[in-house]
Order: sequence, then structure tokens, then C-alpha cells
Amino acid sequence: MLRVAAIVPVTEAEGPGRRFALWVQGCSIRCAGCCNPHLFDAGGGRAMAVSSVVDLIRRSAERIEGITLLGGEPFEQAGPLSRVARGARDLGLSVMTFSGYTLDELRSRGGAEALLAQTDLLVDGRYDAAQPETGRRWAGSANQRFHFLTARYSPGIELGRERMVEITLGGGRIRANGWPALLKGG
Repeated sequence: MLRVAAIVPVTEAEGPGRRFALWVQGCSIRCAGCCNPHLFDAGGGRAMAVSSVVDLIRRSAERIEGITLLGGEPFEQAGPLSRVARGARDLGLSVMTFSGYTLDELRSRGGAEALLAQTDLLVDGRYDAAQPETGRRWAGSANQRFHFLTARYSPGIELGRERMVEITLGGGRIRANGWPALLKGG
């Protein structure tokens, strides 16, 4: 089971191309200034079976090039997320994962290997509000690093000043996702 905070079946704001975005619930890192502090509590969100999430991805597969795993902290649910990522890759989709942990921390802490093995593009490092990112898409702060773990994407794909926020209206709700500084009014 996964603790899921939100799902956007098709987005262009959370990585290269059109993507299925999955925000997980729970983060013990709790970066100051995080754009998702409502995702810190590991007991929030809703429980979902891995197979249910993969089924949702399958329904979007023809309209997307990959999935993006965000949070919260994805590596605090690395086991079930590795199975979600494997399901996406079995559909021919790419996997982008964001983490507040550095790649070195992930490699040394154990339990992260299976999700790293299914990740094409990793954005790592704690969010630092004092270092806002101005030259790369998708990263929140300049200290965060892009790791191209497979040949699926090449360095440079993240470059550009283009920032995107998506606003979705429906079901009596307004949803916004995309560049954190714009969502926070920065």
C-alpha cells in the first residue's frame, strides 16, 4: 500500500513532456519553506494499492511519456513506489523522481536501490528557500541536482527559464501544480 496525497493523470508542469504525477504523503525531512508542508504528515492522504495506481497509469499511458514521483518524500515509500515505477516502465514510460535526500544519502541509507533502479531522472537535495532556482525547469532551489540515471534523458533537458503552473477547475475544486515559487507567490 501507498499513502497518496494527489494524482494528476496528465500534466506538462512536472517534468519532460506529458506526465502522470503522483504526490506521496509523508516527509520526515520537512524542508523550511517547502511548497507542500501539508504532505509532511505520513498519516494523511489516502491509502492506495500499488495495483490501483498502476491501473490509473495504464489508463493515461497513451497520452503521456512518463510518470513523476513527488511528495512528500518518495523514498520514504521506496518499496511500493519501485513497483509503481516498474509498472510504468513495463508500459514503456519514463520515471522521474524528486527527493529531498541526496543521491549519496539514498545509496547509503538502504531500501532505495529498487526505486533508483527504476528511475530515469532523479532530482535530489533539500529545498533551500535562500537559493531559488532561476535557470532550470522543475527544480525548486539551485542546490538541487539532476541525475540522469539512464540514457532516456540527456543533460540539458532541464535548462531554460520557462516556468509553468497548471490550474485545473473541476468538481467544485481548483487545483494548481507546477513551479513552487509561483504557487507560493514568489
